[in-house]
Amino acid sequence: MQVRGIDTQVRQIRRRVFKEVANLAYTSENLKDDVEALPYSIVGADAPAYRDSIYRERAVVTERIRMAMGLSLRPENVPVHLTQGLDESNIDQKYYEPPLVQVIPSACNACPENRYVVTDKCMGCMAHPCREVCPKEAVSMVDGKSHIDPEKCIRCGKCKAICPYDAISHQVRPCAAACGVNAIESDSQKRAVINEQKCVSCGQCMVNCPFGAIADKSQIFQLIKAIRSGRKIIAQVAPAFVGQFGPGVTPDMIKTALKQLGFADVYETAIGADMGAAAEAEHYVHEVATGELPFLLTSCCPSWSVLAKKFFPETIDNISNALTPMVATARKIKEDHPDASVVFIGPCASKKLEASRKSVRSDVDFVITFEELAGMFDAKGIELKGVEPEDTMADATGAGRGYGVAGGVASAIEACIREYYPDVEVNIEHAESLAECRKMLMLAKAGKKNGCLIEGMACPGGCIAGAGTNIAIPQAMKEVNAFKMAAEKKIPEVTNKKESEG
Repeated sequence: MQVRGIDTQVRQIRRRVFKEVANLAYTSENLKDDVEALPYSIVGADAPAYRDSIYRERAVVTERIRMAMGLSLRPENVPVHLTQGLDESNIDQKYYEPPLVQVIPSACNACPENRYVVTDKCMGCMAHPCREVCPKEAVSMVDGKSHIDPEKCIRCGKCKAICPYDAISHQVRPCAAACGVNAIESDSQKRAVINEQKCVSCGQCMVNCPFGAIADKSQIFQLIKAIRSGRKIIAQVAPAFVGQFGPGVTPDMIKTALKQLGFADVYETAIGADMGAAAEAEHYVHEVATGELPFLLTSCCPSWSVLAKKFFPETIDNISNALTPMVATARKIKEDHPDASVVFIGPCASKKLEASRKSVRSDVDFVITFEELAGMFDAKGIELKGVEPEDTMADATGAGRGYGVAGGVASAIEACIREYYPDVEVNIEHAESLAECRKMLMLAKAGKKNGCLIEGMACPGGCIAGAGTNIAIPQAMKEVNAFKMAAEKKIPEVTNKKESEG
């Protein structure tokens, strides 16, 4: 479904919660009392705006507030107070703790998991081919219309495929349909739950749930506390940031606005993407092109890497050892500013867990999404369209900036190979969406992709379709491509070329 760029009620309530939690971080002098009051502030005493009652709305908002504070959902069968664990979150540094993405039980509509139903478009035709093709005699005529017996139906879809009036509907859970690893299961009340053993934290279930029943944890509260404490915080913004804050809001305006929020400086994460493109070009030339490795998997998408490690462990040695753009840029920032903490601002939910790994914690201190950043701007009353740019964003090449769009990683690496190793033949493949990524890894495992550089992106469309984005995917693609073309340099230098050849 991929509802982006539409101001739905789900989006409105998410933004409101992020704004109010940011407000608490900026202004609260009595946090527990203010958190207690917040559900009543967000959901008033009037008629419900989103659900069947204000009490259910408050229950859902309460859990959203907890997650926005970095806390887990409360169990349904144990008395846990709204503010339990709050003291542990009222700090200026907090790592994400799994599970990152959770289903809020009180918000889940218990959508049909997988069923075929006859709609009122059925004409009761004489041929009734739906009945004739059903291998289990699950279709019968009731009061002149087709009827499907759910106990007999094996969900083969033959009846739907043959109906001349398109009168048969296949109903599936939007969250489950969006999950390429089949991590969405059901509890005893048929509500969705996430199997953490399968989940790769891409957040596509969250984006595709029309009831807003799925949420992820946030660090905006702790990040604001860190800024207010006087710590030097430097932001890096992912390549997909362009256009995320409204038409006419330029990268230079965003950089200036971030400094108005209190960040000491702003870097493009595309700097690290440039480093990665150069490193992976060398990796391909010296290991794949020579036959030492059968194929090379890119490493920048954490959900893609986790997918390979969880479901295709035999491919682990084929994942590039290049630092992800987020980590490479963070190390560059800390090299330039040893006294600084780093926040990664991007489109991605799974980057939150990447930053929580013990090997990465010393590099990246915070991760927030574009959506969460918008809540911070709202809380501070910063209207980006009115910002006068005082800074320029000119850190990276076009290759690194292109990482935000599916295929951009592979094309950047290919461009480096063709420029610096013109005698090396390069074979490029890319997959977007977890379902397609799984197919690609199955083919690679079977030896069908030998000699290839394979880019995997968990989100269909690439990073511009991440769970924390604000705008429609086609618009985001247009904006990123324009910013890519505006770069003074098109590709990074492969600095170790001669050394590696020697």
